[in-house]
Amino acid sequence: MVDGETASPTWKFTQCFGDKGDVEDITEADIISTVEFDHTGNYLATGDKGGRVVLFERNETKKTCEYKFHTEFQSHEPEFDYLKSLEIEEKINKIKWCKRQNASHFLLSTNDKTIKLWKVFEKSLKVVAENNLSHDGATPGMGGLRHPQQPPPQFTSPSSLRLPRLTHHDTVVAAVPRRTYANAHAYHINSISVNSDGETFISSDDLRINLWNLNIQDQSFNIVDIKPANMEELTEVITAAEFHPQSCNWFMYASSKGTIKLADMRESALCDQHAKLFEQEEDPSSRSFFSEIISSISDVRFSYDGRYILSRDYLTVKIWDINMENKPIKTIPVHEHLRPRLCDTYENDSIFDKFEVVFSGDGQNVMTGSYNNNFMIYPSEPDKEIEVVLQADKSAFKAKKVGVPTPINGRKQQGSRAGSPAAGGPGARMRKETDADQIDFNKKILHMSWHPFEDSIAIAATNNLFVFSAL
Repeated sequence: MVDGETASPTWKFTQCFGDKGDVEDITEADIISTVEFDHTGNYLATGDKGGRVVLFERNETKKTCEYKFHTEFQSHEPEFDYLKSLEIEEKINKIKWCKRQNASHFLLSTNDKTIKLWKVFEKSLKVVAENNLSHDGATPGMGGLRHPQQPPPQFTSPSSLRLPRLTHHDTVVAAVPRRTYANAHAYHINSISVNSDGETFISSDDLRINLWNLNIQDQSFNIVDIKPANMEELTEVITAAEFHPQSCNWFMYASSKGTIKLADMRESALCDQHAKLFEQEEDPSSRSFFSEIISSISDVRFSYDGRYILSRDYLTVKIWDINMENKPIKTIPVHEHLRPRLCDTYENDSIFDKFEVVFSGDGQNVMTGSYNNNFMIYPSEPDKEIEVVLQADKSAFKAKKVGVPTPINGRKQQGSRAGSPAAGGPGARMRKETDADQIDFNKKILHMSWHPFEDSIAIAATNNLFVFSAL
């Protein structure tokens, strides 16, 4: 442990799903594109670029937070829009669980154009175990077939007449689409969010946000529209949107200009006029050609109590107090070491990577991803400058590496380098690679989810799903 930080947990790898093979052997369809815990933390969903959704169930026989395969189904298929001569990929952009009301699970999944509501439930398969047909044609017994030449069975009394009886044969997990919400977005859907009222959800694309009722699939209401009359005047696009976790009338959306707007659906039917605007003025001296690109917000999240907002742009993570709009209460430098190399990241398109960011269930920590399959955990308190670096790859799977808190600023981080054999022992300190020449931009952690009640996290690394837990 780092001096003075004995309260910070130590993280350890616990589980991995996938073949853990080399990146070169992975097909595009197998790459995981979204990860989401349900509201209980007992179930975990992943979606991939092949349009598949895979669900995992908590393994209650294990003492640690471990999961087992539950079911898999094909959510979306590739389509072609003949009017626009446009291919629509089957890739799952987002998955959101609906709060459980009964024995069945309901979840929303979306690709670029179409949202689907899936019902996942356990289905009992039954077979006929007994009827009135028997081999001798006289005595009703276990279901046999009567020979055509045999006379039909004679029933001398009501007691000899038996109704067919079904018995349990097997239980399977079935997934059926209950609703399909289509034809409402001209641009690619980047976000879906279920409201706290349990009845509505929003879907967001580059220029519009639509409000849906879960029970009505052929009608939606446009609540935000930033499309200008002349598209040449377009200066920003919507990058992410989310409902407030407690107030069903509040939602927020982020833009490519680095702003976060909080809107109130009670004020007007069209929420183009925001109630609050969270924006940090840029230092004119640091402005460059890349300023607009790196200020674009790739992900926003509310804390579970709705008091704080978490945002991620290319270089930083920012934590905002919902009552303070002019500046964040904490700015965490995630990719500051890449600032001198922005030209390189622009040329290889890495500067456009959309990293997600999440709060822990108790709001005490935040997590986001980086390159070399690294991801980082930071305390949300403004006065704590600690970084935990973990790695999700096959070497972590073999070594069961441990992540230990390290100061963000101050002395150079010491310890074993990520990927080395010595990095697996208790207390080994993982290090975030700060030398741009040593960074593998093809290995990146974009998608992740945090257990709502425990210090357990799920990480998507190409086609593998990693689970880490705090010791």
